[in-house]
Amino acid sequence: MTDRLLDLRGILTDLQKSGRIAQEDVNRVLGSSRSREESALHPITYLGTQQLADRQRPGKNLDELALTAWLAEQCSLPLFHIDPMKLQVAALADVMSYAFAKRHDLLCVKITADELTVAVGQPYKRDWEEQLHQVSRRKIVRVLAVPSEIERYRVEFYSLARSISGAAGGAARPSGVANFEQLLELGNLKDPEANDQHIVNIVDWLLQYAFDQRASDIHIEPRRETARMRFRIDGILHSIYEFPANIATAIISRIKILGRMNVAEKRKPQDGRLKTKNSDGAEAELRLSTMPTAFGEKLVMRVFDPEVLLRSFDDLGLIGEDYNRWHSMMKSPHGILLVTGPTGSGKTTTLYSSLKTLSTDEVNVSTIEDPIEMVEEAFNQTQVQHNIGLDFAAGIRTLMRQDPDIIMVGEIRDLETAQMAVQAALTGHLVLSTLHTNDAPTSISRLLDLGIPAYLLKATVVGVMAQRLVRTLCKHCRVKTEVDKEDWESLVRPWKVTKPEFIYTAGGCLECRNTGYMGRQGIYEIMPLTESLQRLIHDDTDLNMLRQQAMREGMRTLRLSGAQKVAAGLTTVEEVLRVAPPVEKYQ
Repeated sequence: MTDRLLDLRGILTDLQKSGRIAQEDVNRVLGSSRSREESALHPITYLGTQQLADRQRPGKNLDELALTAWLAEQCSLPLFHIDPMKLQVAALADVMSYAFAKRHDLLCVKITADELTVAVGQPYKRDWEEQLHQVSRRKIVRVLAVPSEIERYRVEFYSLARSISGAAGGAARPSGVANFEQLLELGNLKDPEANDQHIVNIVDWLLQYAFDQRASDIHIEPRRETARMRFRIDGILHSIYEFPANIATAIISRIKILGRMNVAEKRKPQDGRLKTKNSDGAEAELRLSTMPTAFGEKLVMRVFDPEVLLRSFDDLGLIGEDYNRWHSMMKSPHGILLVTGPTGSGKTTTLYSSLKTLSTDEVNVSTIEDPIEMVEEAFNQTQVQHNIGLDFAAGIRTLMRQDPDIIMVGEIRDLETAQMAVQAALTGHLVLSTLHTNDAPTSISRLLDLGIPAYLLKATVVGVMAQRLVRTLCKHCRVKTEVDKEDWESLVRPWKVTKPEFIYTAGGCLECRNTGYMGRQGIYEIMPLTESLQRLIHDDTDLNMLRQQAMREGMRTLRLSGAQKVAAGLTTVEEVLRVAPPVEKYQ
């Protein structure tokens, strides 16, 4: 067949012949005038904006993805969903030039030693294929992808490759050199500067890409010759890109400048903050932390979404009886409320949401944090500064003279801080704080180990909530399945909870990047300190007796809380078992 480009009239005719659209839709589209911008669009992209009713799927329109899937059937090519996190971005520019890719509407989506998989936007145009085969000496495999995605990622990733090349001095890569890093070792290229426009572009791309992929943390990790960038998404780290070592150094310097950190100091750990906006105009804050390693500075950026402060307890997964218990404890006029769990388990988010609920014009809410993770105008927030002697204990001591009603302490990590929190609670204040323990009952033994007398714990601690975050199933691709009896009993033991008829397991689709999960929710273990529990607290408290009594009074373990979310179709058995402590701890 002779090479040809897709045209609007031909596609509409074929759609009508295959029974996907009505003749009146053909007439409407062909009869309407197109603007210059619309005329420049790929015909499939343009038709995706026209709200064409799909006659084979009543009630649904033909969007660009559906049109691309139809075209894939017409031209007998596999449909390929582009996952930007799986593209070998660093090798794109080596395979073909941007001009070549744009001229023929291509994007190389997979590269192996013997094969190039190329996503095409023009399936009937093949004059480029032989040329690419001869240059690459690899077999060419064509796939069809959504045209707008090909265009978007082609522009985005070739721009990144161009910026990296420009930052490295603009020298071309000779074919006789095995990798880019060897060029740097030879001293042919100068080290880029942090304010170089190419580095600015790379940092802008990095941040925007992290926002687009819903990353909660960005890691830039130096190695001997390269540096690796990884994103944490829904609690799991994903490798994204490898930079040449000197490019990564300049990127970290650029970010340190933006975060008002000391660029010249590379031997000591530093902390900083950065506020930026994504492409939608929404603000996002990043907490920066550097750490010297064997191969240079490592940078981690934690992304804080301001909308977290607006999330309801339903969004956090704190619902039903769990919410009622926590809400009842929050209504206490004074005392200590503790939230426990490992780093990254959502403790701070829970505290902020609780403070947002408690904060009214009638009360003074003050916090002492290390560092301030999210800025909220309704609170009076103070950051710990060890260099001037302002630690948690000193902060609480000062806050006591600031006429507070509610105090939030970022973390109780030593005896002095614990003593000041107890003192604040005894003098009529409600104190919220965090501890790093595996479950709720262990918090009592932790405070005893720190040196707080048992009688003071009985007098001040209102309750403890342990929590974890589990990934929630993608609603677009979750798969209904039968319940394995042994798995179910491992979750609900020692309770006898009826096994549901079915549960859901992770699938995989374009929406969730084939992970099967999208977003996270909390599972909770809530222990109000009742009179019967207080009687069990003494200087040599038996933790197992305390735990068993709490369970008799209705405390549900983290695994049981997770089992309820499994039964509701929100997560999987495997996910709960991954994050929740073993059942044996409760027997």
